Amino acid sequence: MNQDRPASRDRRQEGRSQYNNNRRPFRRRRRKVTLEEIDYKDVELLQQFISERGKILPRRFTRLSAKQQREVTRAIKRARNMALLPFSNH
Repeated sequence: MNQDRPASRDRRQEGRSQYNNNRRPFRRRRRKVTLEEIDYKDVELLQQFISERGKILPRRFTRLSAKQQREVTRAIKRARNMALLPFSNH
């Protein structure tokens, strides 16, 4: 084996550290919500789960359970179709 050339594992480690330094720091928004009933007509509640650009926020931001996230997503889509919420915030 050639001593001038690093082993493949060493090259992978070098590459990994190179890419990690360029990443943006991740900001975690803490929001633990207990929702009893999610209603598509409750626009103020649903707007908490929509970004400034009009996208539905993922679970890691909303801190909802999988079931709650599905219910919120369904309610937001239903409210958009009923013209209670905009599809985009431009």
